[in-house]
Amino acid sequence: MKAKTPKESRAIQTDMVLPNDTNPLNNMFGGELLARMDRVASIAARRHSRRLTVTASVNHVAFNKAIPLGSVVTVEASISRAFRTSMEVYLDVWIEDRESGMRTKANEAIFTFVAVDETGVPVEIPAIKPETDLEVSRYEGALRRKQLSLVLAGKMKPKDATELKALFFD
Repeated sequence: MKAKTPKESRAIQTDMVLPNDTNPLNNMFGGELLARMDRVASIAARRHSRRLTVTASVNHVAFNKAIPLGSVVTVEASISRAFRTSMEVYLDVWIEDRESGMRTKANEAIFTFVAVDETGVPVEIPAIKPETDLEVSRYEGALRRKQLSLVLAGKMKPKDATELKALFFD
């Protein structure tokens, strides 16, 4: 299988925050944003694998900035690293200033998706070939994040987490 670049999987959704998307403080519900991120991440995962994909985990979500009613929100997702059947999807959430058009990063997240066949059995996917400095940084961090998740879930012994040992021991 030929490796692909993150830009080949990139998915972008731009939408407006409407009244029923908001909490009593007139900011977007966190759950509404998570649903948007999951849909966009799913498209990126499918573009990379060209298979059906399922959300395996939400590894990290940072709600750094409230997103007010009426905001224009853009969710961008691309594959940061592909493993045998799973892939890490990195998401950036931007809000656009109504008057100036300037974009501000509001949130980010990391999801894991698994490519499956029509019966739900995991299938192999292409590798990722990062091109930009940001893509390389995200790619390199993905194995540490995966090993940490596996250790925390009890699916990997800490002594086997080679990438985590490298962080703490010489």
